[in-house]
Amino acid sequence: MAGAHIGDTPTFDWTDVTTWTDLVHGRSSILFAVLAGVSIALMTGRSALPDRERLPSIRLQLIGRGAVIFVIGLCLEMLNTPIAVILTLYGLLYVAVIPFLRWRPWQLLVGAAVLALVGPALLALLGALTLYPAGAGVSFVLYGSYPITAWMAFVLGGMALGRLHVQRIHTAAVALGIGVVLAVSGYGLGALGQAAPLGGAPDAGSSASFSGWDSYPQALAATDPLGSALRAVFAVDPHSGGTAEIIGSGGFALAVIALCLLLSRPLRWPLLPLGALGSMPLTAYTGHVIVIALVSGPGAFIADNAFWGAMILGLLVATTLWSMLIGRGPLERLVGVGAKAMASVPKPMSTTGPRLDP
Repeated sequence: MAGAHIGDTPTFDWTDVTTWTDLVHGRSSILFAVLAGVSIALMTGRSALPDRERLPSIRLQLIGRGAVIFVIGLCLEMLNTPIAVILTLYGLLYVAVIPFLRWRPWQLLVGAAVLALVGPALLALLGALTLYPAGAGVSFVLYGSYPITAWMAFVLGGMALGRLHVQRIHTAAVALGIGVVLAVSGYGLGALGQAAPLGGAPDAGSSASFSGWDSYPQALAATDPLGSALRAVFAVDPHSGGTAEIIGSGGFALAVIALCLLLSRPLRWPLLPLGALGSMPLTAYTGHVIVIALVSGPGAFIADNAFWGAMILGLLVATTLWSMLIGRGPLERLVGVGAKAMASVPKPMSTTGPRLDP
């Protein structure tokens, strides 16, 4: 995330190792979303589905967590940095997963696959047919930097991983292989799309001048609905929300998680600082956005690899010391308080007081 926000990275080229720092773009936020799904699975029963009796409490806890994260995201957006803050949608995802809490892993995987394969094309088609509406809701949830159809696919996939005994070495090894296959398939699909003559982006300016049914056919032709849907399938650029990006970057995230799981036992002590950082991702994310705002100033943009390196070192040291001396991250505690408060049962009013009957 820090690299995506402040790194000075060249255009990615597989054959040039010096350009591999460009991998942080798009993939870091997708990794964040997949890990959200894993976390939700772990906090709602791990490999066992939550009991029906616990569901009301779990639902309220997720709503409480989502609300606190959403408010934190709004506060970070008020800092007026050029960062596309993910936390507002992240908070919404905690509520959006509620209907899927008792889905089995195979159901979660099917749901993620359907959203990945159908969601981008359907969303692009609907956008073209409606001439790209610009309402606050659709701009935030459907056509912004984080379209919920794509990000729900990542969360559902993460939930499936969390339900499948993610702590086992066998599970991690299988996940690594599947992640590599998905990454190759997704980026291969994107390469085919870039090589094929799919046409350019639709002319949104023409559709913006639409005024009534008389001009709708011309505006619709400018948006090119079928072409838009086809391009959405092959879109692979960061934050494009295309099928190729979802499959490729989702597989990349799965492979990274699996590799970390496999290395965490033999390299437990060397990886301890990374574990400390990973134990408080909300605090680290919020902290790094605040630091960027303080250094660059409101509305300013900064891209400096020395700053990126200093940010990484500072986050690792700060989170390691906090984890050793205090424990749970401060914002993680705050989210826990919000979840507990939302799920708490109000105490009944006392009926043992003095009688006031006449």
